[in-house]
Amino acid sequence: MFFQGNEKYNCATYLRLSRSDGDQQESNSIKNQRALLNDYMGKHPELYKFDEYVDDGYSGTNFERPDFKRMMQDIEKRNVNCIIVKDLSRFGRNYIETGRYLERIFPFMGVRFIAINDHYDSAEENDDKGRILIPFNNLINDTYCRDISLRVRSHLDVKRKEGQFIGSFAGYGYRKDPKDKNHLIIDEYAAGIVQEIFKQKLNGMSSQRIASHLNELGVLPPNEYKRANGFNYTCGFQAGLNQKWTVVSVNRILKNESYTGTLIQGKRRKINYKLKKSHDVGSENWIRVEDAHDAIISKGEFQQVQQLLELDTRTAPSQTTVYPLSGFLRCADCGQNMIRRTVTKNGKKYQYYHCSTYKNGGGCTPHMINSEKLTESVLAAIRHQVTLLVEAEKVLSNAELASGEQIGIKILDSQITALEAELERYSNLKIRLYQDLCDDVVSREEYGEMNTRFAQKIKEAQDKIQEIREKKQEALKHDTLLPTWLEEFKQYEHIKTLERRVVVELIDHIDVHSKTEIEIHFCFEDELHSITEKFMEYQEHHGNEVAEE
Repeated sequence: MFFQGNEKYNCATYLRLSRSDGDQQESNSIKNQRALLNDYMGKHPELYKFDEYVDDGYSGTNFERPDFKRMMQDIEKRNVNCIIVKDLSRFGRNYIETGRYLERIFPFMGVRFIAINDHYDSAEENDDKGRILIPFNNLINDTYCRDISLRVRSHLDVKRKEGQFIGSFAGYGYRKDPKDKNHLIIDEYAAGIVQEIFKQKLNGMSSQRIASHLNELGVLPPNEYKRANGFNYTCGFQAGLNQKWTVVSVNRILKNESYTGTLIQGKRRKINYKLKKSHDVGSENWIRVEDAHDAIISKGEFQQVQQLLELDTRTAPSQTTVYPLSGFLRCADCGQNMIRRTVTKNGKKYQYYHCSTYKNGGGCTPHMINSEKLTESVLAAIRHQVTLLVEAEKVLSNAELASGEQIGIKILDSQITALEAELERYSNLKIRLYQDLCDDVVSREEYGEMNTRFAQKIKEAQDKIQEIREKKQEALKHDTLLPTWLEEFKQYEHIKTLERRVVVELIDHIDVHSKTEIEIHFCFEDELHSITEKFMEYQEHHGNEVAEE
């Protein structure tokens, strides 16, 4: 509809300013907009100011603004029939939505629209030039907003890659450095709680028991702790008034790699500059910077906890911690976990482990083994392994091998050599396999199956070689004589009881063959084998010297 020139209008003056207006902030300030609009209305007596609507700090990319919504409510109530803005960019920067309001919604509702600096007035019937230019102005405003969004995102990514923290709030255990808001420093009290949580998990306590323990001690959960310390803290994990530690909050801490000093950012991104909604980003695209801040938990402890979180274990109702070997025992035949079972005989209780497949009727044999004897065997094996390593370290550290080369480096080099030989063997097998296909020795189906298998073996060998080379670089960087993980083994040289933390640090898994036969797979198994092998070789060639020492 068109407006009559002599009609009186109830006007809404609309003002908006966003944080992204940059260098134009002063010229677009709310104060300057208000002065311009009031001056314009003073020159047009047919315009009566019904109310002023201000959205200060809101983006123009969408219309989810409180005062804009209030203005639309007054329009629907017929209280307002004219809108005045400084220019179209103050009304909105979304090309499609702005056009929809100007060309469809406002004409349908009988609302006059005036953009002063764009010289646009919808009441001017013959303003064909304005009607043609307005869509182009809207498009330019939209493009400007997109450009600003890309620049901001690029700038933030640069800061992330430089290891600068750009979050609104530091995670529990840290706080922003007062001297540098993009750097995290340790919050001593909260860091102590984090360390206690990791310690209890390594000692075999379940996440539920850890949460209950913290609640019993009256320790405030992370969000309440931040509020109690004066932070204007908000997050997406709100709960009721009586907030407590839960399994979720404990596990969130246990899975947070930032406690190792690694800053991980960019886990979520906005879908686009027009929407506030965000989506998860694949872990391969996260921005990771190691040693960006001081660590609360060592990387070794963190990895051990991640291993524990993957194990299928539970705590018995009468116990505060899981059994030391829970989650580490496997049936040697079917590979499934062993289950702990208590049997009462003649008034005395006996604990056994047996195959879970057998218990569920899956066809495997029981593989039943006495819990007490199993524990004794594992404890004896650990003592033997640690004693052997201590002796090997003492001898090999003093040995003049390869003109003083590091023993750890020699061990890694020997592993690389063995893997390269394996890589060459499978590569040759692939070549010969193709020749067999050409000679009709194997069918195409057989060729496809065997070729896939050989390719997988080659990929595994290549990945392993790369992993060992990275270990070698790390060893060279830290100038280590023997692998640093040896210290984890050596500290248990005089171990007397089998505790959960010992199992976690030293053992990968245990295969149970029968009630009298088990096979223990230690962590760093390949490295352990290499060290003991070098030690045995050295003893063979220098037996008398070793004996004299």
